[in-house]
Amino acid sequence: METTEQAPKQSKRRWVVIGLFLVILVIGVVATVSLRSSPATLPAGPEGVELSKAPDLAPASSTLHGEPVGPIQCVTESQEKVGFHTHTYVAVFVDGEQRRIPGGVGITQPWLAEKFPTGTYFEVGPYNCLYWIHTHTADNIVHVEAPSKGIFTLGQLFAVWNQPLSSTQVGPAKGKVVVIVNGKRAAGDITTVPLTDQATIQINVGDQVVPFEPKTFKVTGQCGQGTKSCKTPIK
Repeated sequence: METTEQAPKQSKRRWVVIGLFLVILVIGVVATVSLRSSPATLPAGPEGVELSKAPDLAPASSTLHGEPVGPIQCVTESQEKVGFHTHTYVAVFVDGEQRRIPGGVGITQPWLAEKFPTGTYFEVGPYNCLYWIHTHTADNIVHVEAPSKGIFTLGQLFAVWNQPLSSTQVGPAKGKVVVIVNGKRAAGDITTVPLTDQATIQINVGDQVVPFEPKTFKVTGQCGQGTKSCKTPIK
């Protein structure tokens, strides 16, 4: 039988336990909200831009073997002279799901693949060649590294990659194609969309059009053979 002295003590302990439970519950809710409002940032790749974890749209190995694509040449390490250097972020979505442009597009085999803790970086070496339009790593950054200033296009990128690009097909993905450049829908022939410096190009394939998200990026670190710096464009 409880004494009058024991009852208040047990009641006090009960309220302490309830208080601790409420504190733990509040901490858990705050932590959950914090995680949801602050998504994890992917680690930066060899170029200082986060690598994409999406599956490849198509393999980089489908790249042509060195034959010119109109004015676009494929140059060896000793031939490369860069007087114009730009970076464009190209995002591809198929039925609402992201696909990435892999590293090594526009670089013939045997690849010179440099392994860094942050990822693999593809480069031109003594036994292969590099097209003026190419990718170095799997961060969706498309490089133009040309001898002089010019207009370079989305169609040329896919031609070098040896992958189809039309109003009904992007690589192996088929469906209605919508291209958005810096928030504005591209009209007319999408193959003529220019690869302008620091632009975000979003390609949607299928009935689901993903809302446009601009990409702010800065290429640092590895910048490519023949380049004087990562600063773009070189004039």
